[in-house]
Amino acid sequence: MSVVTETIERNQVLMAHGGGGEMTGRLVAEHLLPRLKNEYLAPLTDGAVLDWTAPNVVFTTDSYVVTPLVFPGGDIGRLAVCGTVNDLAVMGAVPVALSLGLIMEEGLPIDTLDRITQSIAAAAREAGVNVVTGDTKVIERRGGPGLFINTAGIGRLRGDVRLDIARVEPGDAIIVNGRIAEHGLAIMSVRAGLEFNSDLRSDAAPLGGLLAELFDEGVEVKFLRDATRGGLAGVFADLSERSECTLEIDERSVPISRTARHAAEMLGLDPLTVANEGKVVCVVAGRDAQYAVHRLRRHPLGRAASIIGRVTDAQPPLVELITAAGGRRIVQRPYGEELPRIC
Repeated sequence: MSVVTETIERNQVLMAHGGGGEMTGRLVAEHLLPRLKNEYLAPLTDGAVLDWTAPNVVFTTDSYVVTPLVFPGGDIGRLAVCGTVNDLAVMGAVPVALSLGLIMEEGLPIDTLDRITQSIAAAAREAGVNVVTGDTKVIERRGGPGLFINTAGIGRLRGDVRLDIARVEPGDAIIVNGRIAEHGLAIMSVRAGLEFNSDLRSDAAPLGGLLAELFDEGVEVKFLRDATRGGLAGVFADLSERSECTLEIDERSVPISRTARHAAEMLGLDPLTVANEGKVVCVVAGRDAQYAVHRLRRHPLGRAASIIGRVTDAQPPLVELITAAGGRRIVQRPYGEELPRIC
């Protein structure tokens, strides 16, 4: 190997790194395993054998194509782990293990790969899961962000959880665990030259520990959904449509920072439609609402938790926002995606 070729190999991903040969092995051994290694991944077989005692398994998968790869408060690696474990958590499962597929464009800087792999490892530790199997592919340079990630996750369903949208009924309370819209707005702040002199940061975080505050204390939780693409508006629309109930949302109770509100106004965005990656919409029995908020506020990810609305029997079913000015307007799910490649 020439000195020039060896230097390029050390500094960026090459097509040869995807060929399955010595360079592939070196990439895995030097840049992935040191950060992700655990007893299940270490053998580097074609899959992982996991101990399993629970009667029910919850399985999910997702792909991440965010631009840019690194943004205030996180990166594509943290996003991939948090997004997948949160999909398990809102199903009432305790996340156990993840798979990790890395699709790299030729020319991806090795330093960037190292940073994102380290972020994946840190987020997995935070979520209490292992990356137990995975795959790498290298594709020709296409002018994209340089890296795409696919993750799949499995979890053990909690035996005491009965999440079912059919259980939602008038009198139930709607809760969100904190300030909304910060993920989408943080990414917009570094995209296309639009930057705000602010503290906007992505809220990407694993929600399993937060939700345990509800499950472990016997709160009657009926419905959970992490408010990612489509934001709270998308969750509200799905909930109203499928439960055949009306949701009445109090705009003054929806937690949002002044910075996020002003940024959304500048960009012409409705904060209710902006993506989040660490926010969950909870529907709980009305009698448990205040206690649920108390429990959520005990957790770092729930300190700004708030009851933001209620389920009513008004017909036809719709989502109605009581505005800060005292008026009312209908909330609809976004028609398309306002912020491309937000996750």
